[in-house]
Order: sequence, then C-alpha cells, then structure tokens
Amino acid sequence: MTTQTTDAKGAGKPTSLKRVAAASSIGTTIEFYDFFIYGTAAALVFPHIFFPNQSATAATLSSFATFAVAFFARPVGAIVFGHFGDRIGRKKTLVSTLLIMGVATVFIGLLPGYSTGAFGIFSNGIGIWAPTLLVLMRFFQGFAVGGEWAGATLLTAEYAPKGKRGMMAMWPQLGPAFAFFLSSMTFLIFTRGDNTSTDSFFMTVGWRIPFLLSALLVLVGLWIRLAVDETPVFKEGERRLGQDPEKKLPFLDAMRYQWKEILIAGGALASLFSLFYMGTSFFTNFATKYLGHSMPFVLSMGMLAAVIFGLSIAASAMWSDKIGRRKVIMISCTLAVIWALAVFPIMETGSKAAFAIGLIVTLIIFGIAYGPAGAALPELFQARYRYTGAGLGYNLAGIFGGAIPPLFAAQWVSQGNVLYVGMMLAGLSAVSVLCTYFMVESKDTEMGQDHVAPSTARKDEAQQLAQSEVLASEVP
Repeated sequence: MTTQTTDAKGAGKPTSLKRVAAASSIGTTIEFYDFFIYGTAAALVFPHIFFPNQSATAATLSSFATFAVAFFARPVGAIVFGHFGDRIGRKKTLVSTLLIMGVATVFIGLLPGYSTGAFGIFSNGIGIWAPTLLVLMRFFQGFAVGGEWAGATLLTAEYAPKGKRGMMAMWPQLGPAFAFFLSSMTFLIFTRGDNTSTDSFFMTVGWRIPFLLSALLVLVGLWIRLAVDETPVFKEGERRLGQDPEKKLPFLDAMRYQWKEILIAGGALASLFSLFYMGTSFFTNFATKYLGHSMPFVLSMGMLAAVIFGLSIAASAMWSDKIGRRKVIMISCTLAVIWALAVFPIMETGSKAAFAIGLIVTLIIFGIAYGPAGAALPELFQARYRYTGAGLGYNLAGIFGGAIPPLFAAQWVSQGNVLYVGMMLAGLSAVSVLCTYFMVESKDTEMGQDHVAPSTARKDEAQQLAQSEVLASEVP
C-alpha cells in the first residue's frame, strides 16, 4: 500500500506505508533494545562491575539510580529534538536520535569497570571514572529516547489513512515488545548457564556483547529510515507556515497553548511506565535476588512475556480505532490499580508459575494502554508543535512512572516492605485513571491541519469576545 507525498518542487513521490511502518518500528526497537539491555545489566551486572565497594543493597540502589538518570534526560531530549522535529522535519531528527543512542550504547559495552578492565584494556579498572562515564552514557541514551518516541509515532500517525490511525501508530509501539524479546534472548545466550561469579564469562565479557551488537541494529535502522520520505503533514505545514514571521519556538508554543494537555498526558501514562519498567527491569532483579529463580528462567519468561505483550499492543491499538483511545487507556489504568496490589503477593509465593503470571499480566495491562497511546498523544497537539508536545507528555510520564518507582521499590524490597511497592503502583495508577478521565477523545481529529484543543479554544473564544466588545464600544 502506498500514499502520495509531494516534495518541495511539487513532484509526486509514492511512499509505501509498509516502509513507513518498518522505519518507525525498527527505530523504536533499536532504541528500546539499547534501553532494555541497560536495564537488564543494571539488575544483574552493574552492581558488581561499577559499584564493587558498596554493600549488595547499596550497589543495587546505585545501579538503579544510573538507570533513572535517563528518565530525567528524556524531557531534555524531547525539548531539543522536538524543536528540530517541528522545524526541520521528522525524518532528519529521527536519524539523529538513532545515531546518538547507538554510539552511547556501544561505548557502555567497551567501558572498563571500577576495578576490572575491558577486553584486556585498563586491566586494573579506571576507578571512579567508570560509574561517572556510565552515568554520562546513560544520560545520552535517555536524551536520544526522549526525541525518538514522538518522532516515530508522528511518522506513522501523519501517514495513516482515515480511520486507521490507531492501527498505523501501533508499529512504533511494538518496538518495546520486539526489544524486550531481543534483549532477553541475547542475555540468555551469553550467560552460559547461571554462572554469575565475578570472574565468569558473563560477568567479564558476555554482558558486553549485547551492547556491542546494537551497532549492527543501528546500521539496519539507518538504512530503512533514510529511504522514507518526510511526512505529508509536515510538508504541508511548512508550505503554509514556513515563511510566517510569527512562527515561534515549538517548546514555548506548546507550553503556552497546551500545557494542560502535556500534564494530563504525563499523568495518564505514568501508571503504564511504572508497570512496564518494573516488569522489564526491576522484576529481573527481584526474581533472581529475592525469589531465588535462575537467570535463564527469568530471561526465558521475559521472551515469552514479550510476545504476549506485543499481541496486546496490536489488539488494543486496533480496538481504539473503533471505540476511542480514551476508553481503552481508562480500562488499562483501572485494571492496573487492582493488579498493583496483587502482583507482589502472587510472586512472593515463590513458584515459577507465579512469577510468570505476574510478569505476563503486568505487561498485558501495560500493552492495553500503550497500543492506543501512539495515536492518542500526537492527536492531542497542534501540528506546528506536535513533535514537542507529544514528546513532553510522554517523557513526563517516564519521570513519574519510570524513574522514581524503581528507586523506592529497591529500598523497600531490601527492607522486606514489598506491600509498599504495590501501594505505590496502585497510587500511581489511580492518578492515571483521574488524568485519563480528563482526556479529550481524539480518534476523529484531522492530522493534516492545526486543530484547536479545548483549553486553547476557550482562550481564543474569550479573546474574540473581548475584541468584539471593544469594536462595539467604538461604534458611534
């Protein structure tokens, strides 16, 4: 299937929707693969490699603190890449985010530890520089992801045929499911059994290989993305607004006109991030360290959960084309309130089946809302700052739900207060239910023109009324 785009000279150029879907999906797959292998390594390896002089609990907390750094970098990336995505185009910006993430991830794979070298280099380690450089590379990972998601979803949403935007926008949403499967599989291959002593193959060399392999994935992603044309919506916007002397910074416009939508989007998706990153990163540490499950079993369950997770994303995205984005997201957030209180008591029974159920159900609930989110957030914002607005809302949710909960959870679990973790997740989910209630249904929004959001519409109406009153007073 193709859609017709027009270049600056007016010549028609057919663009395959399959290619657009592949470009968005491969990009988010690579970005989140890099992100997830870091999360897996943060749970299994980094406490020993980069924080060897700390107690086991303190090392785990420090490791997850470096994991959290990326979430605070993501809004920065959303602002910077959102600016360029709204000014120079989706395609060019997405190539940049892919390159930055790839370089940062490969560098982590080459980084010597605190007291151990890498591939025979710096055989005695590099001391405090090791965790310092780790944090820096983690910042760049988050910086790149901050600009990746909004651009990838816009690429599909702005190409989507009428009535099928949810289905098209599901492709970048499938990236995390693909990435979770790949990251779990690569770590499973290179663990070589369950030998995780400090001098084992996995702890010295094996953990680095998934990071280095990301270079190959980046090359594939670049090859696909460079073959995709700029979106027709962006081209039309440039034609109409490119010479507008009043055109301002996208970030300032988004904050001025639609700050409410940014906050509502961030709150609505906060629960989803908490469930997802707890499920994909924290549960790995919890299962191996506290429940006593073997690493190969946990990683194998991650692969199985990733497949089911992907199916739930696809089903919910297409469902949202029929009943609306808001209703589907509300269902997920409501289920999350209940499940958050049940998941840890279930897994604490200690059986492998209980862990599998806990992981799979957690990701299914997340997937129900994540599928339609790819279309819902771009639909909320006006075209001239859509990249920025969607990115800010999405990455604000990342801070609320992805950065903070794992830090508290690691401390509470080490103290035996697992119930507190469930209560925290349930509280976040309740906030998301409230924010979703205030969301405006957007599935029928036209992407090809600047729509007027409710908050902006009320402001414009007030301004027009004031102007009318002034004119009326001037009539003799």
